[in-house]
Amino acid sequence: MEKTNAMRILDKNKIEYKTYSYDSANAISGIEVAQALNQNPDLVFKTLVTVAKSKQHYVFMIPVAKELDLKKAANSVNEKSVEMLKSKDLLPTTGYIHGGCSPIGMKKVFTTVIDASAGNCQNIIFSAGKIGYQIDTTLSELQKVIKFTLSDIIIQ
Repeated sequence: MEKTNAMRILDKNKIEYKTYSYDSANAISGIEVAQALNQNPDLVFKTLVTVAKSKQHYVFMIPVAKELDLKKAANSVNEKSVEMLKSKDLLPTTGYIHGGCSPIGMKKVFTTVIDASAGNCQNIIFSAGKIGYQIDTTLSELQKVIKFTLSDIIIQ
């Protein structure tokens, strides 16, 4: 398997993780990715990048079958409001493309919030930074390479 930048960062920091790859032609949505990996969609997280009125960018990770609650997300980072970053701004802002955005190895360090449901998971699975590649690790291992908080940020 080809190593992505996110995987190299994990290796360099001696982080324990597993990787998955899938046929990206047949798995476009997050739910399809979970199905391709034969995993529970509650364990597979998507990485969403937002921008606030303050022009600060924030990263939110939520289960693939769920939807980000923008009000809860804004509250979790002490902003009045946040909105999704436009697709055309994703690559210049993060270094990643839509569908292959990993919370690890972005161009800058952004405040990251993971939905509180991750706290009930032994491991979570998320993009390895390239479409077709996923990383599976624990929150305690992930905490060694990115700072994040857990908060209820999904629409119930």
